[in-house]
Amino acid sequence: MIKVKTIRNLKKIAGKKILLRVDFNVPIKAGKILDDYKIVEALPTIRFLSRYGAKIIIITHLGRPNGKRVEKYTVRPVAERLNKLLNKPVGFSNGCFNFKDGNKVSSLKNGEILVLENLRFIKGEEKNSSVFAKELANLADIYVNEAFANSHRRHASMSRVKEYLPAYAGLQLAEEIKNLSRILKPAKPLVAVIGGAKIKTKIRLLKKLSKKGAKILIGGALANNFLQAHNFEVGESLVDKESLRLARKFKNHDILLPVDVVVWGGRVKNINQVQPRDRILDIGPDTVRLYANHIKKAKTIIWNGSMGVFEKTQFKHGSLNIGRAIASRAGGKAFGVAGGGETIKVLQMTKMEKYMDWISTGGGAMLTFLGGEDMPGLEKLIR
Repeated sequence: MIKVKTIRNLKKIAGKKILLRVDFNVPIKAGKILDDYKIVEALPTIRFLSRYGAKIIIITHLGRPNGKRVEKYTVRPVAERLNKLLNKPVGFSNGCFNFKDGNKVSSLKNGEILVLENLRFIKGEEKNSSVFAKELANLADIYVNEAFANSHRRHASMSRVKEYLPAYAGLQLAEEIKNLSRILKPAKPLVAVIGGAKIKTKIRLLKKLSKKGAKILIGGALANNFLQAHNFEVGESLVDKESLRLARKFKNHDILLPVDVVVWGGRVKNINQVQPRDRILDIGPDTVRLYANHIKKAKTIIWNGSMGVFEKTQFKHGSLNIGRAIASRAGGKAFGVAGGGETIKVLQMTKMEKYMDWISTGGGAMLTFLGGEDMPGLEKLIR
């Protein structure tokens, strides 16, 4: 069983400066946060540390500013949202990790919170720079990782900083590991619903799941690559050369592909009827029934990726129906886990997310963890 060193293991918190690495990479438009799900999920850890008198220094990344200060990627709106969610003052420093930040940190009182500017404004962050990691470490006494969704990245604030500070896991991150670990030794039948676009990020997981005897139900643009690899016509549907190459190498009788699809214009077609000018944008009703039958028999379910272009009304039905089938089976008859931004959005559209046993804050990180790949952010936190 995986053991996690969490903030509950800290014997003395009061007065300690805690460098809290979160993943508040949330959608922002015109300075307004569109979805605060990731922020809300970190609140228990922030409240725990504040309640016991820690001086909390929150660091996060946002977007891809490529090591430059880009105003649209400022995390000031995050500090403002935290202020409202916690109903207490939350400070913000836009000093970009210079003496200004240090001065604000040194003036923190027990239980107070300070949000620092976007980590990715500094080139050393994504380069895993030891210099930048030391600068971060010099701000605090203890490091806490509450950024599971970024824990597959070897960045300075995720990996290198732990060389200079004692490291602990946040409450949410510990729950991520606890729940995802159940998939590593699943109750069977095991069913995996995998959608999205590219195989590259999912190939290790697909191989691992196939070894566990999982039924793997493929949807989304991912299915187009498998269909073409099996010599089905996919018309002008989204495919990519690398995914197609990997799909051709992946031979497994436990992979299920769509038997019918919805193409541009809203027409449902048997997979044998797709024409060269068609574009596949959703799975069809027969595929929904086929997949739902397997989901109804499952004891463990993992879901990552939509079944189609669910953002458009006429192509959302496959994703929503599969989401409802999974949520209906989870929370009792099966242990159901879902993860990834698109997956969470679909779940929210079904209004059945409360029935899932676990919703992971990380898409890529979840795939990496379950695929048995390196997780730099978890080093020194698990044993």
